[in-house]
Amino acid sequence: MSDSPSDQAAAAAAAPTARLDDEFPEETPPKILEEAEVEGYKARATRRKSSVQIDRKFIADYAPSSTGGASSAGGAGGGGGSIPDSARKDSTVSTHSTYSYDSSSVGSGSDDEDGGSRPNPRDTVQRNSKGFSDFRVKKIDQHQFGRKEIELAEQEMGGVMTLRKKAAADQPLAGARILVCIHINAQTAVFIETLVLLGAKLRCCSCNIYSTQNEIAAALAEAGIPIFAWKGEDDQDFWWCIDQCIETENWTANLILDDGGDATNRMSKQFPALFRQLRGIVEESIPGVHRLYQMCSREPGAPSLLPCPAINLCDSVVKPRFDTYYAAREGIIAGLRHTTDVMLAGKYACICGYGNVGKGCAQALSRMCSIVVVTEVDPICALQACMDGFQVRKLDDIIKTIDILVTCTGNKNVVTLKHFERMKSGCIVCNMGHSNTEIDVSVLQDKRLTWERVRNTVDHIIFPDGRRIVLLAEGRLINMSCISFPSVVVSVTSCTEALALIELWLFSKEKEEHEKRVKASGGDFGEKFSDRYKKDVYLLPKKMDEYVASLHLPTYGAHLTELTDDQARYLGVSKAGPFKPHNYKY
Repeated sequence: MSDSPSDQAAAAAAAPTARLDDEFPEETPPKILEEAEVEGYKARATRRKSSVQIDRKFIADYAPSSTGGASSAGGAGGGGGSIPDSARKDSTVSTHSTYSYDSSSVGSGSDDEDGGSRPNPRDTVQRNSKGFSDFRVKKIDQHQFGRKEIELAEQEMGGVMTLRKKAAADQPLAGARILVCIHINAQTAVFIETLVLLGAKLRCCSCNIYSTQNEIAAALAEAGIPIFAWKGEDDQDFWWCIDQCIETENWTANLILDDGGDATNRMSKQFPALFRQLRGIVEESIPGVHRLYQMCSREPGAPSLLPCPAINLCDSVVKPRFDTYYAAREGIIAGLRHTTDVMLAGKYACICGYGNVGKGCAQALSRMCSIVVVTEVDPICALQACMDGFQVRKLDDIIKTIDILVTCTGNKNVVTLKHFERMKSGCIVCNMGHSNTEIDVSVLQDKRLTWERVRNTVDHIIFPDGRRIVLLAEGRLINMSCISFPSVVVSVTSCTEALALIELWLFSKEKEEHEKRVKASGGDFGEKFSDRYKKDVYLLPKKMDEYVASLHLPTYGAHLTELTDDQARYLGVSKAGPFKPHNYKY
């Protein structure tokens, strides 16, 4: 005879609290885990990422805790995946603009599983398997993982690998000493090793404090390449790493490959004597190119502050079309999804700037059914946005309704305090331009505001009225700080960088040889030198752009149609190219 409902309720109340192992009936006992497996499960559980919307105070207060045994550091001890004591911090609004939660205490990936217990890499001398120690990376013992990622990237970077095979025997960069200040990831590592195989000597650092993949930096160090980069550098670390690549014993750079202009600017101001010895500069970003043009005085008769010719890759053909437009189109979606778990459909998104990056971001968000509006200062770009189906408005007029704000201008102070004060709660703010000056993060360092770190690259800024802004990567590049980059796109950019470096280096050698012959002849040397590069900023020759594109066509099984002699004469071009005039807009 069954018990009455009241009897069942009384029995349930008297029953002891159910445990995890009570879910399994006695007649079907569960598989017994080895002790090591149980501890491993607990350790992994404490490192799981929580959704960005979850309040960390909830986790700290209500996460299951151990019922037996002492908890160990890093959350490995105890039952049910307890949060370590270091993570138990109150997330309520404080009176100081400091992080009320440290995400590294829970762990958020391979880069941070040590919980920040390691000393600063710049203070620690490490050695690779061959005793080489001229580098500073976070964990040299990660080099095997990095090598596998580099090998995987090589499979997608057909253009760079083809260039490597064709040019390695000629050693076109023999004698070149290149200061490389770019993002350090699997794709750029393939490029860096290609430069070495082409004969160059390098010293490498990162142009972004968040974009470095630690295992990749370790793999380059293991290969004997001097590299000074790790993820999560502070400002002092960042400049220190650049300084190690500018000046050291038995090293003077004669070429710079820069992304953002930081290395060039640092060398010009802090090491002017070394700066004057440069033979060429290659720059790939809008802010860096702006700095180069500022060094070139446009006043008649005024000397240029540039010590050598520089090549602007940002305004070449293939780089802005592939590295900016196509990569941004994929990067913005991946970055937002990876950091916020947000549903993009129906969100009101504002794209500040409608250049190549802005076009890619706007198209991508529109295809995800976001409601996209654009801000622009250039009437031509604004008209393009209108013809592409987007509204063009002023940021001040729409700031209260925006769900996602993306800066793509390459300018400074695009988003300022007056915008933050009027944003709706939960607004996501991120940057797809290069410089971290587009979003004025400094105004958020206010005692009235509270910063909560919820993920490695996600901060909640809480205002006194309870509103919170979601800031990604502290205003730095979201697509380089939070996600990986398409290998084939980096291959296109890397080929243009390599050809630009080769072009400037071979020119400097030709000029040096000519000057030696003139000096040896007592100044009476009849041959006139074609000084095609002066102390100015130049674009990559169109022929080289076409060559870079041709290197990547086999990746897609593409085959070019060849002009007949009659067709070439009719168009007035060579059968081998270039096929378009220099001012042609692709």
